[in-house]
Amino acid sequence: MNSLDMLTDMLLLQQRLNDETNGIGWESGYTKDGKLINFRRCIYMECAELVDSFSWKHWKNIDKKPDWKNIHIEIVDIWHFILSLILEEYKKKNTSNKATIAIDINSVSVFRDFCGDTHSPKDSDIYDILNDIELIIHKCSGLEFNVLELFNAYFLLSIKCGINLEKLYKLYIGKNVLNKFRQDNGYKDGSYIKIWNGKEDNEVLNELLDKNGNFDYLYENLEKIYRSL
Repeated sequence: MNSLDMLTDMLLLQQRLNDETNGIGWESGYTKDGKLINFRRCIYMECAELVDSFSWKHWKNIDKKPDWKNIHIEIVDIWHFILSLILEEYKKKNTSNKATIAIDINSVSVFRDFCGDTHSPKDSDIYDILNDIELIIHKCSGLEFNVLELFNAYFLLSIKCGINLEKLYKLYIGKNVLNKFRQDNGYKDGSYIKIWNGKEDNEVLNELLDKNGNFDYLYENLEKIYRSL
């Protein structure tokens, strides 16, 4: 699968998830329940969670090492909302063709590097990475907004954290399945159980992806574990 196919596939999956979760027409800025949608806020709040994944506090846990697997999940969570934002932006322009949107993302200057091999991040890189996270927050919270510049900043951050397009695609598909599972099991009304036998469901997802990259059985395996709680 080439880069355009992967981008198109993720856009299609995000559209379907948003349609199921928020109702058809969510691009107008409201869910089917009349709840206001603000994807830019979603992005910078997820970025704040990503910041907290690092030992940035000078007064607490100063020797704690980054949990790169959890950091990767947080980066994928941000990606869900960036995809949602661009789908919303392009819908306003009367463009809903996912292949067209994928071509525009593909044109971002850093995207070619993002399609290359991954590199292993170092613990000493964290302050540079934190600056990149805060740049994304700035781009989403400022008055002036350019969605393609946001993609550029996101791809730079991902590269520094050891994620390329292929890895993002694998993690995104897995997290997309988990997000659907959450919605099917009471996430919206608050009845969903997020801690499974002492582990957050994201951690369980990572373990399943490490064991088997077959996405067809991922939902089934999540359900089997969840029913045994």
